[in-house]
Amino acid sequence: MWKQIKSLGAMLLYWMLLFQIVRLVFMLFYGQSVLQTGAGFGEILQTFPAALKLDFATACYFSVFPFLLISIEPWFKKGNAIRTIKRYYTGILSFTYALTLGGDLGLYAEWKTKLSYKALLYLEHPSEVYNSASTGIFLISLLIITALMFAFHHLYKRIVNTSTGQAKHWWSPLIFLLFVPPFMVLGMRGGIQEIPINQSQSYFSKHEILNHTAVNNMFNLYISYFENREFQNENPYQFFTAEEAKNRTEGLFECTKDTTVQILTTQRPNIVLLILESWSGDLIESLGGEGGITPEFAKLEKGGLLFTNIFASGSHSEQGMAAIFSGFPAHAFTSVTVQPDKYPKLPSLTQELMDAGYFSSFYFGGQLIYGNIKSYIIFNGFDRIREVYDFDDDLPRGKLGIHDEYTLDAMAHELQNDPQPFFASLFTVSSHSPYDHPKVDAIDWGGKEQSYLNSVYYADSSLGQFFQKARQMDWYPNTLFILVADHSHNSYRNWSRHSAEWQHIPLLFYGDVLKKEYRGKQNSVLASQTDLASSLLQQLHLDKGQFPYSRNLFNPYTKQFAYWELTGIPGTGWKTPTTSMTYDHRSKKFRRLEPPKEQQDSMIQDAKAFMQHIFQEYLDL
Repeated sequence: MWKQIKSLGAMLLYWMLLFQIVRLVFMLFYGQSVLQTGAGFGEILQTFPAALKLDFATACYFSVFPFLLISIEPWFKKGNAIRTIKRYYTGILSFTYALTLGGDLGLYAEWKTKLSYKALLYLEHPSEVYNSASTGIFLISLLIITALMFAFHHLYKRIVNTSTGQAKHWWSPLIFLLFVPPFMVLGMRGGIQEIPINQSQSYFSKHEILNHTAVNNMFNLYISYFENREFQNENPYQFFTAEEAKNRTEGLFECTKDTTVQILTTQRPNIVLLILESWSGDLIESLGGEGGITPEFAKLEKGGLLFTNIFASGSHSEQGMAAIFSGFPAHAFTSVTVQPDKYPKLPSLTQELMDAGYFSSFYFGGQLIYGNIKSYIIFNGFDRIREVYDFDDDLPRGKLGIHDEYTLDAMAHELQNDPQPFFASLFTVSSHSPYDHPKVDAIDWGGKEQSYLNSVYYADSSLGQFFQKARQMDWYPNTLFILVADHSHNSYRNWSRHSAEWQHIPLLFYGDVLKKEYRGKQNSVLASQTDLASSLLQQLHLDKGQFPYSRNLFNPYTKQFAYWELTGIPGTGWKTPTTSMTYDHRSKKFRRLEPPKEQQDSMIQDAKAFMQHIFQEYLDL
């Protein structure tokens, strides 16, 4: 058995070395681009350790078949055939990995992204690929791949190509076969943490080329393919011509007048964005919920402007992030945040504010690798990013990370030393399952959602503590606070997933920079999280043109509708001020149509056009 373990270890070591060799070649090839980032030598070297976890997960995946061969080899008197199979398998996979490097060398200068599914589509027309590529780059890539194959062959012979020999006891290989798989699975998922590993694990720098270098080529390519496999040939929504869908969708965002109502006393306030994990509208008494769940939020309402008719664009946190920071609507099959190759074409609220002189920061008490959020947040260019690993080790934490009161407290004190104006975002964690907050439960009702309600009650009390401390800070008087949920959650009312009520979420503007006539008021405009970016930028007198799917909530002439995705169904929802419906993609039918009947046809056409155009926009990114 020990020889088998040694043989498997050699296989894993081979892959780890191969990945680092390929990474080094890529970095040397684009050495000038790396140096132009201005990154220090230490940060550049950090690329290699930052890659180790994702590399090891990939190595475990690559070693599943060799593991099976190593498991049965001791039962055969002559293992030459098995070793030959293992050698050919490793050679083919090594060559494939070398080809991914060749693709990166040829494409990265133009696309500034890793090899992705979209790039693979070009291989359907190899002559076009060859004709569009620089002859010099093509030949250099070919030479590099050839040289690497010789190097890999030599590395394999030195490290891997050994026999385990015959087993002295028939049961010895069986122990190996039963004992090792759990460790292989742990390696593939990146450890015992709640969230399996993804590309975000390798993101560590503000410089995209260093992050791209650290991400494992094959892992990234697989995720890109996996997320697009259902839509290899066409948009799943085909109701109109592309031009008709585009024109009808753009019409939904047209305004007859641009008469923005200014609600702020200053054009350059500090901005604190609090993203509330899984907060449903049913948690807020003013939005129709039961009283006593969020008493601190209720206090804030008295000094803020509450939007009562806001709906989450998606059902998951990563979709909420894209909706809030990029104004990009969610869709039912996947999320744009899990595909870093699409980021460069997304607008960024953070970048717009930083261009206007804002210092930016992002706080989260958990692991940002969930939904690949970390890579998306890093791409947005925040000056400072804090996740669970970046806080003091002695801060109390639950299964998913540090409890909200402590991350909020850390942000309140750090902002005291930040340059102003600043844009600080914090994503809460305590109201996410398993809801292991540190306080005694205060709510004794709610049925199966009782734990959820108590976690929200805790998160709400943490907000109360935060605002008590914030009011003592120098930065407080000139700060606009925005509180919005990332998505909704099933509530004690158990709404159908086809209902608009399920997607209802809170949105609150609060702070001393709010004009007095808007404090304690409500706004009933029908809208979505995607509209936050445009609304905020227009309050700051900044251009919102980069956000075509984000409306201005403070323009009374803005057309009112809300769209959301239904991941599990899959499908989409649509609501106007008078009616709502959902579309079930599997049955190709609209459901829960509400009166008035005379408006249903026009609404259905709008919804169809929007679904088709937005999904095409996603595919074209």
